[in-house]
Amino acid sequence: MRKEFAWRSLSLASIFAVIGILIIVQMVRIQTSVEAADFRDQTNRYKGWIENVYPARGEIYDRNGKLLAGNQSVYEVGVTLDDVESAQSIATILSTVLGLDYVNILDSINNANEEQVYLSLSDYVPAGEIAELERIKNDIENDPNAYDSLAGLSFREHLARSYPEETIAANIIGFVNRAGRGYFGVEEKYNDLLAGVPVQVWIPADPNRVEEIPQVPDGTTLILTLDRELQASVEEILDESLYTYGAESGSIIVMDPQNGEILAMASTPRLNLENYSDYELVFDNASEYNRAINMPYEPGSVMKILTMAAALDMGVVTPDTSYTDTGSFPVGGAVIKNWDEKAWGVQDMTGCLRHSLNICLARIAVEMGPENFYEYMSAFGIGHPTGIDLSGEAGGRLKVPGDSDWYPVDLATNSFGQGVTATPIQMMMAASAIANDGNMVTPHILYGMVRDSKQYDFPPQNAGRPISKETAYTLSEMLANSITGEDSLATIPGYRLAGKTGTAQIPTEYGWYSKDETNASFIGWGPVDDPQFMIYVWLEKPSVSVWASKTAAPVFAEVAEESVRILNVPPDFIRMQYAAEQQ
Repeated sequence: MRKEFAWRSLSLASIFAVIGILIIVQMVRIQTSVEAADFRDQTNRYKGWIENVYPARGEIYDRNGKLLAGNQSVYEVGVTLDDVESAQSIATILSTVLGLDYVNILDSINNANEEQVYLSLSDYVPAGEIAELERIKNDIENDPNAYDSLAGLSFREHLARSYPEETIAANIIGFVNRAGRGYFGVEEKYNDLLAGVPVQVWIPADPNRVEEIPQVPDGTTLILTLDRELQASVEEILDESLYTYGAESGSIIVMDPQNGEILAMASTPRLNLENYSDYELVFDNASEYNRAINMPYEPGSVMKILTMAAALDMGVVTPDTSYTDTGSFPVGGAVIKNWDEKAWGVQDMTGCLRHSLNICLARIAVEMGPENFYEYMSAFGIGHPTGIDLSGEAGGRLKVPGDSDWYPVDLATNSFGQGVTATPIQMMMAASAIANDGNMVTPHILYGMVRDSKQYDFPPQNAGRPISKETAYTLSEMLANSITGEDSLATIPGYRLAGKTGTAQIPTEYGWYSKDETNASFIGWGPVDDPQFMIYVWLEKPSVSVWASKTAAPVFAEVAEESVRILNVPPDFIRMQYAAEQQ
């Protein structure tokens, strides 16, 4: 029995030994055969990595189809590590052509993680530099005697944001950083729509299989209400005005008061969006990026049109109401005086506006009473953001009775724009009620969007009716009549316009107002019978003259002339003649 057991054990051991030898032989055969090469190819075929693929960012156009923000091809330069034959050659070429650090590149390649398949060396490389690298790589590959080797070096094309207009409309558009995030303006406000939805995909290491990467839907394309030609013209006028009047900075807005469409919005300073990394060199803080919506200030006498609108609407006054200006008006323990500290005698309400009399408007506000006055100002949107579709809008401040820092004298000073802060866009929304039959419109910059080859337009939004149609008409006529006298610099031939200046002293850190520095503003619209545009001008600290009638008013006229030209608004007599022929 023992011999038989030993024989069986020896037989089994022999069989297992033969099987082991056969396995080893088969392994050697597989590694050296054609099938082995195919197997390795199949293995390499599935080398790669998981990556987020981002869609092309949606483009931005003006209302006439002019491209304001688009995309351009740039390249990522990297290496497939298993294919690298000479890290020294790659480091030398990239340091020469791209200006990269030779030691850093060499160290990155040689010390890459063993499990790493691909290594990025540089990104956002322009197409011209990639063309030079490809030429050098082809020359080396085609030279049998070449000592260098660029094997493993690859170029991956992708899109980056481009701004063909550079500074034009920069304060409205904003910019996108390399991480794909929008900052300021439209780029930030509509970042999610523009960016689209990224998709996580498998990226094959084999460059021949790039076509297998799935395509993702592009981001939404936006069409703005801006007119690029008018925008460029307004920016040029603003820049010239700062030089002409010695102003530190400024802002100009052109809006359609019937629907709230922003046709132009200029602010200084402006950033070249192609060099957005210069942001900190251009701006001290974010509120300077677009003063028209980001920076509240005491607007001064432009606020008088809202006080007058409220008084007319309540029936406290009529255009013919007589008022005797004695040169001073005591209220709340203080004495209100006019801008020139003079008495103007008997005036009607149009005269109060024409001569911009502080005392007149203060008396009107007191007659209305604080409850009524602040109710109207709130209805006009003062102290609240307009909701314009641009990022970073500021709300301003309207103190009201009950606030710890409100005093009875504030009712008087608020009536002519002191002690209250608002942005230019807030003032435009409020004044749109006067130009638009009592209906106030929400200002907006988005005209429509394109998605899946379909365009979707956005209707205007009504922001309320703070005054009646009759009040709006009456006040427009008063303002049209008022600028034919003192503010004649605000008129243009052939068009009847309405408007109001605003010269506001600037509060100091010590609690009083500076006598030497002002904010000069003007708001106006036209043609009066059918307003096609509303313009707001704000010049900060003009030095040539502190008065808005000498600075902001002529700027308004210049912008109005460009507006009627570019928007193709016929002169009054032509429009009236045409209307008569249609009857």
